[in-house]
Amino acid sequence: MYILPSDIADFQMRIINSDGTEAEQCGNAIRCAAKYIYDNGLVSSDRDSLVIETIGAGAQAVRLTVSGGRVTAVRVDMGAPVLSGLQVPTTVDADPVLDYPIEAGGREFRFTAVSMGNPHCVIFVDDAVSFDLETWGPKLETHPFFPKRINVEFVTVKARDYADMRVWERGAGPTLACGTGACATLAAGVLNGVMDRKAVVSLKGGDLLIEWSEADNRIYMTGPAETVFKGTL
Repeated sequence: MYILPSDIADFQMRIINSDGTEAEQCGNAIRCAAKYIYDNGLVSSDRDSLVIETIGAGAQAVRLTVSGGRVTAVRVDMGAPVLSGLQVPTTVDADPVLDYPIEAGGREFRFTAVSMGNPHCVIFVDDAVSFDLETWGPKLETHPFFPKRINVEFVTVKARDYADMRVWERGAGPTLACGTGACATLAAGVLNGVMDRKAVVSLKGGDLLIEWSEADNRIYMTGPAETVFKGTL
């Protein structure tokens, strides 16, 4: 992730995947960017909010939780979900693309399509935690339904306010977490009538609190950010 100047926000972030492609947006990265910016004194210490530009979701507002002079959690306005199949994009001309059949590798799944500035395919399964990402993730990522490839979330709803999710990310493969994917998961859960509009989405790397506001149709994500290590390149 690169933190850059912006003409429309406090900063811009750009994300390069491990395969060299550029991601339009990343919910985990924006929390990390906000923490880095504040903790390293790139903004004044009296700030409790920032606006960070992304190439896929525009300028996004983030609110900081600060303790001991360091950011411990970040709440991000992730914007309104895009549900039109052609805009996600998929090749399915429906709005929304809801519980839609898809065949890959001889197996049929049913998916819901959501864009959070980047494309997602949410599939409800019996056991997301032990799901075989390595087999099914790449087959779905590159399926002809998805002209720009897609991020794939496998989800098990445990309660209306709690779901397990595992993710195969476009251009990166299996990852510990995906903030935009967690937002897409909640949107898909609400649309399919199995989740409330505010819920915890549990990922391998930790939990995120996701809320789809009825007031403004925007999805808000709250989660932690931690400094793991520093290095010099």
